[in-house]
Amino acid sequence: MAVSSPKVTVVVPTYNERENLPALAALLADLPVPDLHLLVVDDNSPDGTGEVADKLATESPDTVGVLHRTAKDGLGRAYLAGMARALDEGADVVVQMDADLSHPVSAIPAMIDTLLSQDAAVVLGSRYVPGGSTAADWPWTRKALSAWANFYVNAILRLRVRDATAGFKAWRADTLRAIDLPSVHSNGYSFQVEMNYRTVSRGLAILEVPIRFEERVQGASKMSLGVQLESALTPWKLRFGQGRG
Repeated sequence: MAVSSPKVTVVVPTYNERENLPALAALLADLPVPDLHLLVVDDNSPDGTGEVADKLATESPDTVGVLHRTAKDGLGRAYLAGMARALDEGADVVVQMDADLSHPVSAIPAMIDTLLSQDAAVVLGSRYVPGGSTAADWPWTRKALSAWANFYVNAILRLRVRDATAGFKAWRADTLRAIDLPSVHSNGYSFQVEMNYRTVSRGLAILEVPIRFEERVQGASKMSLGVQLESALTPWKLRFGQGRG
């Protein structure tokens, strides 16, 4: 008897990404992944990204959904809302990725295959395993900051993950349920670290596949000083008991 394909939902938070979202949706639609769905989580973007998402959903109602949020309260909150919706709608695999085209859509099939064929709870699209890389136009200061952030996180939390701050991931639905999404504390980019920590703390396996991380072409980065401060403090909070779930 043939085994049915898993339902895959790609959760993409957006804030002022109207130029990038249609291109991302088109790339996802072209993937050779059966039963793949896109869920856009828009934080009331003033540039009309939400309306662009609604148009995409109208054109492809069976494969594109939109979750409108009224408050912009952090990347982590947006992801959590989208993941919860994906689970409620029966997703077997939840892929999280940015809307800015920095994450290569072409890596998704390999991430899903690795997730399902090996004993993995989550698969990261990693810049720092053999074969992975970052954009050639990244300044050395940004490369150094990224490398330091990963060293810093691993030194404190001992995650044994090369790209501990990665935001491109394929999750088993059962993993997301096991790590107790409603109790996740982090709001900003440190959400990525907390999710990894919750996974490792439960003895679940994280695997990494190489990707090339590109610089965004359209729009602006959402990295603020407040987000950077939260990212620096979160590993210590997790280390001393907050965030196991």
